[in-house]
Amino acid sequence: MAGRPVPLAAASGYPPDAGRHPRRPRAPGNERRYRRRPVTDCSYYSLGDVTLQSGERLADARLGYKTYGTLNKSGDNAVLLPTFYTGTHVRNEGFFGPGRALDPERHFIVSINLFGNGISTSPSNAHPDCAGHRFPLVTFFDNVACQHRLLTEGLGVERLALVTGWSMGGCQSYQWASQYSDMVRAAVPFCGSARTSPHNRVFLEGVKAALLADAEFADGRYTRPPERGLRAFGRVYAGWAFSQTFFREGLFRQLGFDTYEELLLDWEEDHLNWDANDLLAMLHTWQCGDISANDRYGGDFERALGAITARLITIPCSDDLYFPPEDNALEVRHIRAGEMRVHHSPWGHCSASPGNDAGFQRLLDQCINEVLEQTS
Repeated sequence: MAGRPVPLAAASGYPPDAGRHPRRPRAPGNERRYRRRPVTDCSYYSLGDVTLQSGERLADARLGYKTYGTLNKSGDNAVLLPTFYTGTHVRNEGFFGPGRALDPERHFIVSINLFGNGISTSPSNAHPDCAGHRFPLVTFFDNVACQHRLLTEGLGVERLALVTGWSMGGCQSYQWASQYSDMVRAAVPFCGSARTSPHNRVFLEGVKAALLADAEFADGRYTRPPERGLRAFGRVYAGWAFSQTFFREGLFRQLGFDTYEELLLDWEEDHLNWDANDLLAMLHTWQCGDISANDRYGGDFERALGAITARLITIPCSDDLYFPPEDNALEVRHIRAGEMRVHHSPWGHCSASPGNDAGFQRLLDQCINEVLEQTS
């Protein structure tokens, strides 16, 4: 039934709780480390059939989500944390905790899975009418509109103290602040942007081409995983996730790899966990990111940015090859209460990955504390 939160009784798939971010090599005797575990710790919100921006229908759609903490009586402590590319609510747990700027003892944190990530409706688990290669384009606008329904109709949240997230989670934070400006008091997008830049789109075309080149992909109609394409996807991706300095100075050793080849092999294995059409569904969402691409703003990007009333601090990494500071600098010029705080790190985009860069975590918590204090 549409509009009802549904506790998860049995998972239909296996969640991407590894993501594209590298882990340490497999320990001896642990050859099955990369196998994804069933989802057993989240709830689902049923949306029914959803008409998308494109006019296409996403049949029997639902969002997977998890909450932490309790909504207070005044309803002013809700925090939204959307997921990132190949991320899940599980991976988002690295951005909050006891004693952190976001703490379930003080905040009602809602972590919502992106369409296409294998937990929320995705090519790998969708209604047969839109499963696999039939899966339609789901934009950030579509994601946020459905998240709004979950929050307001399903959880009784009327306003958000904060929206924050990494990468595609950051893109959704911008989308929320513009699409529902009257609901969002503060936003801290990090390593993300309000509009996907041309260079970012070209990067995504490159990793996509590596996957599509595998004949076994068969235009998305594969009957078994296109392993060569998935391995190539992961290998190409790895070179963009970190900076040139990261590789030059051998910082991969801090992740437990003796050589960069070991890191590449790890990323290959990581992406073998993924359904290829799921990867592409999220990639297409990312590629068409633009907070002004809707009827309200009609493509007027500056007007869409100017509509943001939230106190906003965006945190790019100096060496991020997807979302460089230059893009965010152009954006904050048009956000009345917006500013940029650059984190300088050779870890690039992955500086924000929990556990990689302690300096980034300190800056993130500092910025979150600041905007919450200013808007309380």
